Amino acid sequence: MTRRDFLIKWGVYALALLPVWFCEVYLLNRYPLFGVSPMLLPLAAVAVAVLEGTVAGAGFGLGVGILCDAVYFNPDGAMTVGLCLLGVGAGALAQYVLRQNLLGCLLCSLLALLCIDGARVLVWLIGGKAALPALLSLAGREIAWSMVFVFPVYALFLWVFRRVPKKTVL
Repeated sequence: MTRRDFLIKWGVYALALLPVWFCEVYLLNRYPLFGVSPMLLPLAAVAVAVLEGTVAGAGFGLGVGILCDAVYFNPDGAMTVGLCLLGVGAGALAQYVLRQNLLGCLLCSLLALLCIDGARVLVWLIGGKAALPALLSLAGREIAWSMVFVFPVYALFLWVFRRVPKKTVL
């Protein structure tokens, strides 16, 4: 893959991330369902990791994590590291255990959202800010509402994946 192809490929992935970011921040955030807004940016990182693999998932997860830390309230830099690690995990899981398809993306997205919300529940629980049943209820609603959007997010990045340059054998 030439340098030009590499830049085009990741530039197109970055452009495909813009509508996902716009929908999360400006549309879905304004109209919460059951008191929660979905998380779409982590789904985008997982979708690219499932399609591209471990190393690309780590890099794209790092970039999306930086964007998440800029967008989400009070993340303290955790999303940058967390999405990088989740990108590595989702890429490896899809490459070596599951398949690199929609079902693999659904399972990896569910695991990623469970990790993110599980970490949030632990932090809030240790801080004594809320009771466990309330935190689990909130996390469950957020995961369920976010999982609805795996289908369009995966479809968008699959469309990009099929059109960007691939590695050559040379």
